[in-house]
Amino acid sequence: MVRWLSTILAFALAACSATDAGNASAPAQDRAAEAPALHPVSGLELITVSISSAEGFFEFETELANSPEAQAQGLMFRTQLGDFEGMIFPSATPQMRSFWMKNTPLPLDIIFIAPDNRILNIAQNTTPYSLESVPSDGPAIAVFEIRGGRSAELGIKPGDLVQWELPQ
Repeated sequence: MVRWLSTILAFALAACSATDAGNASAPAQDRAAEAPALHPVSGLELITVSISSAEGFFEFETELANSPEAQAQGLMFRTQLGDFEGMIFPSATPQMRSFWMKNTPLPLDIIFIAPDNRILNIAQNTTPYSLESVPSDGPAIAVFEIRGGRSAELGIKPGDLVQWELPQ
């Protein structure tokens, strides 16, 4: 009888342990589900940047360059950028921005975004590897880079609205 009760107690404890272990791992699974998506090449967090223009509404899967190191690296050495991919360089405060194409083999459209989230100016099809400075036409809160020629293909122009949400 004691052996029988011991066996039942052992099964009951094992069942409780398995249930508790399952509950203990649930928060880890929740955290994994909440983890940000990262770009496979840069390792930067991915966010969505949208542009509303007279031609339509466009969403880009965008690498977030939100550290000085990521902003210095930018898209250097990258050989591919998809039609709806980009990189955004936010600023803490509006400021004049200037970019160059050093070590960047892809032509890019460099889109400067004003404090009202409207496109200030676009440097289209920048020259790969150029050390020439590409400036904003005024204070910018962000710079958004997409594949060269893509803004013309989509009809994106100065004055169009650009929206994104930075992670908390």
